[in-house]
Amino acid sequence: MTVRNLDYLLKPKSIALIGASRKPKTIGAVVARNLFNAGFDGPIMPVSAQDRSIEGVLCYPSVEALPITPDLAVICTAPETVPDLIRQLGERGTKAAIVISSGFGEMGPEGKALEQQVLDAARPHLLRVAGPNCLGMMVPGIGLNASFAHVNALKGDIALIAQSGAVVTSIVDWATSRRVGFSHLVSLGGMADVDFGDLLDYMAADQHTRAICLYVEAITEARKFMSAARAAARQKPVIVIRSGRSDEAAKAATSHTGALAGHDDVYDAAFRRAGMLRVVELDELFDAVETLAMGVQITGDRLAIVTNGGGIGIMATDMLIEEGGKLASIDEAVMEKLNAVLPPTWSRCNPVDIIGDAPAKRYADALGTLLGSRSHDGILVINCPVALSESTEAAQAVVDTLKGKKHQVLTSWLGDGSAQDARHLFAANRIPTYETPNKAVRAFMHMVRYRKNQELLMETPASTPEQFKVDEKAARTVIDAAIAEGRGWLSEFEAKQVLEAYDIPVVETLKAATPDEAADAARRIGKPVALKILSVDIIHKSDIGGVQLHIKTPEEVRAKAVAMLDRIRAIKPDARIEGFTVQAMASKPGAHELIVGMADDPLFGPVLLFGQGGTSVEVVQDKALGLPPLNTNLAREMMSRTRVWKLLQGYRDRPPAAIDQIALTLIKISQMITDIAEIVELDINPLLADDAGVLALDARIKVAVPTVQPGTRRLAIRPYPKKLEERVKLNDGREYLLRPVRPEDEPIVHRMFEKMTPEDIRLRFFAPMKRLSHQMAARLTQIDYDREMAVVAVAPNEDGREELYGIVRIAADPDNQKAEYAVMVRSDMKGKGLGYVLMTRIINYARSRGIGEVYGEVLRENTTMLGMCHELGFTRKENRDEPGVVEVTIKM
Repeated sequence: MTVRNLDYLLKPKSIALIGASRKPKTIGAVVARNLFNAGFDGPIMPVSAQDRSIEGVLCYPSVEALPITPDLAVICTAPETVPDLIRQLGERGTKAAIVISSGFGEMGPEGKALEQQVLDAARPHLLRVAGPNCLGMMVPGIGLNASFAHVNALKGDIALIAQSGAVVTSIVDWATSRRVGFSHLVSLGGMADVDFGDLLDYMAADQHTRAICLYVEAITEARKFMSAARAAARQKPVIVIRSGRSDEAAKAATSHTGALAGHDDVYDAAFRRAGMLRVVELDELFDAVETLAMGVQITGDRLAIVTNGGGIGIMATDMLIEEGGKLASIDEAVMEKLNAVLPPTWSRCNPVDIIGDAPAKRYADALGTLLGSRSHDGILVINCPVALSESTEAAQAVVDTLKGKKHQVLTSWLGDGSAQDARHLFAANRIPTYETPNKAVRAFMHMVRYRKNQELLMETPASTPEQFKVDEKAARTVIDAAIAEGRGWLSEFEAKQVLEAYDIPVVETLKAATPDEAADAARRIGKPVALKILSVDIIHKSDIGGVQLHIKTPEEVRAKAVAMLDRIRAIKPDARIEGFTVQAMASKPGAHELIVGMADDPLFGPVLLFGQGGTSVEVVQDKALGLPPLNTNLAREMMSRTRVWKLLQGYRDRPPAAIDQIALTLIKISQMITDIAEIVELDINPLLADDAGVLALDARIKVAVPTVQPGTRRLAIRPYPKKLEERVKLNDGREYLLRPVRPEDEPIVHRMFEKMTPEDIRLRFFAPMKRLSHQMAARLTQIDYDREMAVVAVAPNEDGREELYGIVRIAADPDNQKAEYAVMVRSDMKGKGLGYVLMTRIINYARSRGIGEVYGEVLRENTTMLGMCHELGFTRKENRDEPGVVEVTIKM
């Protein structure tokens, strides 16, 4: 399930509190007090066998005795009673329950079994369960506080979803003092049913929620989470904090939540790929919430700083540079204006030090001047308390200067008592304010990183560098043979055969069974060689002297091979030795040693690795992780997060490395592990890279029969579904390729739009449009194949370039019950049957996915579309809210 019946959980009209109590300091008493005193406008029915009334309201002895069926039940009873209570509620027609009680999955196998009983009791009735072992939840907009929190949250437009109830109460306490409000606060607890994915889907569509904050210890279903997170992040800001970054903390998180905690750097890669902003500390989350609550929009990383304390300005600058931001320059025109309003002793640079005696007017003049400049992306205004001026007056000057203007201004008024009034003034006027300049700079950089993640979601990759040939059959032959023999690791020679099948350049390598054969192989190569032991039992060959480099003659090869055999047999007498590999020494002087790899995460599935390689790779620890599938933009972004990235750009007399070829190697590995589920671990180290290209010197591949999630289901993000490609002939006799849309299709979507008549555009989009925006075109082409599908019809034009002639798409709801369709055919393709073919294909696809209904909206005057819908079996009805619009529906 996903959002099904969540309205009953988050927008109930009636509530039953089971386990209500009058006994002081019990959960039943605290939840009752909160429920009855938060302003909920609906019946609240306490259920208690001990008390006659609670909060002046008559109690009921059991679920059967309730006078009406509650939308939502809040359960605070002993854990062993919960399964039967859920059964009773389900039979009565209740659709949602919050289980605050603990004693379930976090208690081990017996608790897990009890939790499963709860789910089994709920499932036949589609009753949604939040918890167990949770604080509860609050929806301030409807006066709902079904929690045992110590304070009611204020009404606002930020949703907070957290596994930890303590985090929820801490944030509510902090937010209340700062007048920050929430649309929802939900404590998920054990996440037996309702989880992050469900609530992200719900909050993304909630019109009262402008931003979403997550506190994550562990997630459950990776693909569901990624789909929901990517969808939500496209619509509104999503900020996430995750505990359990160290191995020790991860173990603690497991015992606390009853869920498995994954590796933190994998979580980090997942959050980034989803377009979310990750923060590390709880106070960072508070600061990020502050920024979001005030609606600041940051568009770049250049910061201007206005301060009455030079030293404080320099400290803020240090923080900015350390965080990866840039100090904005001050152009000549702005400099002249500042000279005119500031004293001669001002700093004449950024930070703009307006001197310690700065009165309110000087703040207003400096800020007003900078607001007119385009050389920055944000302004930080700092005030240090001094006896010569009043800090509250300076704050009022900032507020007055910003009134009626769109701005990207953050403030930091230092001090305690002297700054409190100024901070309240900023909060009342929705201007972000922070206790220290470092926190303000960090908040600015949060927004910078969030913007970059959003751009990555919407950025169109180039298509040409990603073309390469694949021989999947050859790779599978090698892997299947190893699995048939019961081997987990391929030999180096086999691993390189797999790489070659995916068009990854490898150094020339020959096999040799004996020292004599090794000498003959060296003679055939005819230049200095590397000699390596060949054994499926020896993974790290150099650790035991199984690698010899720069051997010049065949005679030396024979001698070193004999010595190598003796040495290794002494160290690892049980190792199965097949012989040796002899490979030409790669002649790439000055090449960078990189590592490209893949590992299987228990939660997110295959994860890609890139970084600085060589024998010291574990010591250097320069790496970046990413989730497949990759395209050029995603590969380059992944590479840019490493230190070696700067070296690859070239320096001094060293030319830039072939960045596109390195990125393409990552894409090839991504394709390989997408195609072949049997690969569970892969390592190319080193991958040599210079300006001429890349070359794999050594490779290791581990294989196994997939058990948990076969095929592409093991991937956290569904890859391009190539099996949906097909060729069709239309009435004009021309052949077209029907295939799923790809992110790199945006340019041909724009070209197709240019060939549409204004009337066809109006009929399709219900309004005239002169051009298709990048955002809209990206939304059409960058889809989540797990929830949406768009099929395009393409064919080469007279110049051989691929052209787009039609596109059809469906977007399913998170429950896969209904999907909305949209279709567009190029104006000069009318009457050739393309629209009918596209609609038939997408209906068949919807049926294969188990979608129950496909629907759409059509202008009444669009008789061609209405006629086609009738022919395809759609029913129609008039839209009462929008005259002139017809709703068409087909049941699957």
